Amino acid sequence: MPLVINGQTIDDAVIDQEFSAIKAHYESMGSISCCERDEEFRGYARDNIAFRALLTQEAQKSIPEPTESDVDTAFAKLKEEHGGEEQFYASMGLSPEQDDLIRKDLGLNLQVETLRGNVFEGLPSPLDEECREYYANNLEQFTDEDEVRASHIFKSVREVEKREDIFKQLCHVRQQLANGGDFVEFAKKHSDKPEAEIDLGFFKRGELMDEFEIITFSMSVGEVSPVFNTPHGFHLAKVTDRKVGKPKPFEEVEDLIREELVAQKQDEKLQQFVDELKKIAQIEYVEPEDSFTDHSDH
Repeated sequence: MPLVINGQTIDDAVIDQEFSAIKAHYESMGSISCCERDEEFRGYARDNIAFRALLTQEAQKSIPEPTESDVDTAFAKLKEEHGGEEQFYASMGLSPEQDDLIRKDLGLNLQVETLRGNVFEGLPSPLDEECREYYANNLEQFTDEDEVRASHIFKSVREVEKREDIFKQLCHVRQQLANGGDFVEFAKKHSDKPEAEIDLGFFKRGELMDEFEIITFSMSVGEVSPVFNTPHGFHLAKVTDRKVGKPKPFEEVEDLIREELVAQKQDEKLQQFVDELKKIAQIEYVEPEDSFTDHSDH
């Protein structure tokens, strides 16, 4: 049996879609493996769907329907945000024949946004003390990333049978560098890249290939790497400089902090509002596998 919220039936497929999105988010952070938290994530999925459903139901009940003109304006803005009418339909996988459904959804969204605005009315602005406290407690968020500067020698491996020879050649080059050879001069002689691309300049994590960054960010200034490979070929790298990230001044990030604190206050207020709706809601979910009622909120 699907999730039922005040008589509104939410199909299992909707819950499955929400569950998949939640699980993918946690997998992207590397915080789970396989199916160890599936039951927990399905609970999150049902909670998220119930939250949205209760908010939407209340908006339909307490907020007047928007005018045709309001919906027209919202529709025109939506198309503009997607690069025009043609691009909108193409990117969304929709057609003009579905305009009535789109307009209905837009009208409902306007009602929900009006309700949210009413809920947030009167929320106090963050105090300067709150902003500075958030800055002090979350300094890592406002610190520039570390940077590395490196030079490299690159050999392309287009023919598999030459792979071992190229590897040995670079190993020999590395030994000469370890004996005091000049990295730039050896790069000019042995690298498949032009001289202008020997020095890569400063770079942050995420700007180059993972394999290259893992090696260079683990090295000290002046150190020459072992020979390593990427999908493009073999490399030797030398770290020539490093920059340690420094915190941005408070004044530079104050507006961002205020926006974050406003968003947090709004989330808390909205959660309190929906929690009150839950107290009088009829919510039921029966697990498909054993048809046992999971919970009912009254």
